Amino acid sequence: MRTPVTIIGAGLGGLTLARVLHLHGIPVTVHDAEPSPSARTQGGMLDIHDHNGQPALEAAGLTAEFRAIVLEGRQATRVLAPDGSVLLDKADDGTGTRPEVQRGELRRILLDSLPDGTVRWGHEADTVRALGDGRHEVTFTDGRTLTTGLLVGADGAWSRVRPLLTDATPRYAGTSFVETYLFDADTRHPAAARAVGDGMLIAPSPGGEIFAHRESGDTLHTYVALTRPQEWFAAIDFTDAAAATARIAREFDGWAPELTALITDSDTGPVLRPHHALPAGTRWDRVPGATLLGDAAHLTAPNGEGANLALLDGAELGRALAAHPHDTEAALTAYEQAMFPRSTEAVTFDGAEILDLGDDGNTARALIDRMTGTGTGH
Repeated sequence: MRTPVTIIGAGLGGLTLARVLHLHGIPVTVHDAEPSPSARTQGGMLDIHDHNGQPALEAAGLTAEFRAIVLEGRQATRVLAPDGSVLLDKADDGTGTRPEVQRGELRRILLDSLPDGTVRWGHEADTVRALGDGRHEVTFTDGRTLTTGLLVGADGAWSRVRPLLTDATPRYAGTSFVETYLFDADTRHPAAARAVGDGMLIAPSPGGEIFAHRESGDTLHTYVALTRPQEWFAAIDFTDAAAATARIAREFDGWAPELTALITDSDTGPVLRPHHALPAGTRWDRVPGATLLGDAAHLTAPNGEGANLALLDGAELGRALAAHPHDTEAALTAYEQAMFPRSTEAVTFDGAEILDLGDDGNTARALIDRMTGTGTGH
């Protein structure tokens, strides 16, 4: 007999785990707080890496489905200086290792790969308590409860399962994104569209950065990154879109207009996305019958690896459980021993170690020097 698995959270990691378990004939249910899979948009573009995200999707038997949703050409990369100078313009020649997909499409193919009823929508976990012998009781916000012999917290930054294993809690990481969108970019926002190019734009500077993607449907999705305390953002009224947009744009006074247009010409109100992180190297002693994956286990500020690590966590945990069908604890131990160090590895982009946003060396020229190995410039 295989122990049925209860997963809290229908994000990418939880769904990958469910899919791998399904392939191995292990009974699984996923419980998610959202009322339906279409209850909210699922974010922007993800580059799925050949060393973690793609092998995870292969383990889930979804390589062909993944390839079908790749947006061709979006691996193109441009690095611009604040004055608009194009310092790097790298085309997508099809040989890259980080193909881009829309997060919502990736979630869709994972959901479509699971039998009907695997995901229980509208089940928002409230509290979790240990019952002994590796069993746990989950109470949902509507008063329903369930008891499980194997519980996996795939419920993100503010995980309700995490307190079972560790008292570590996320803290503000010192940086935040402000998100904007420009629609019908080539016709309505041509200067900004030319600046972004066919794929990704990076315009770094110490303490402030403009990062944008060309998404499907001629949409430019921009992440304005700022190193500021939470109190600084709290002083901005984001319910007043015009005033908030103007305030954020002031942090980029003197930048090229085609870059600041990604802020000022937004077709949506600016959305604040503060970054939180668990203490570096968060680990826990083995707790019978429970574990974590993805952001629930190793939340960091956005660095391009979060979704990929969640996919890999889900796949590796599923494979470990399949490899130890009669010894759940051996499976969880093997999974955690590999997951802990994996989540602390240095993050790189095209061979360049990613610097902190607030680092004095976070400039366009220095980024290119690190990417190309040509020295150190500022």
